[in-house]
Amino acid sequence: MTAPMSPTADGALRRLVRAATDRAGAAEARCDMCRTAVPAEHRHILDEQRDELLCACQACALLFDREAAGRGHFRLVPRRRLRLPALDADELGTPVGLAFFVVGTDGSVSARYPSPMGATRWGVAPGTWRGIVRRCPALGDLTPLVEALLTNTTHGRHEHWIVPVDDCHRLVAVIRREWRGLSGGLRVWPAIDGFFADLGRRPASPVRAARPVHLTGQGRAGPAGRG
Repeated sequence: MTAPMSPTADGALRRLVRAATDRAGAAEARCDMCRTAVPAEHRHILDEQRDELLCACQACALLFDREAAGRGHFRLVPRRRLRLPALDADELGTPVGLAFFVVGTDGSVSARYPSPMGATRWGVAPGTWRGIVRRCPALGDLTPLVEALLTNTTHGRHEHWIVPVDDCHRLVAVIRREWRGLSGGLRVWPAIDGFFADLGRRPASPVRAARPVHLTGQGRAGPAGRG
């Protein structure tokens, strides 16, 4: 893993936290594409050029449900939540128990650690990611930018998930909202446990059968497949 970048809240995270705050005082949330009212549980679209998550109504989500529809500008965030077998924390190289990994369109992989200041980002060495994908081929199917490997090994947990990237930003928002003092206080860890319990209550997709791993560029995994 390469040297860490400065702690920062990504544009998408800033947008999601700000939207959550706005919704708390508003009568209803609205689709960022067409301004139609949306329910509390709704889809998101990633604006790649602005690095922002946009709220989407059902009609707009359906419009961008095909990869070509966004023309390299918009990507619909998937809804897949898949629990994986435990991964080797040493191999992942994460110095903290909570982290999520996102694959870029160029095949580069960044690890981000939720914190009360936002998300600290690290670059993952291509060879490290290739080794992880060989051991867990399902990770080779991560949709760039909008799906993530989410890991939780805090307090003896062994949870590893493929999740929509907006789930990761929600986790960061939970930590920022509940953190108190230097160590987090009494509220943050129960809130984190509740977040992962909610993931576990959702219908889980079975791990797909392993397929050959094809790697291109800087560690990019083609269709195939620590904390």
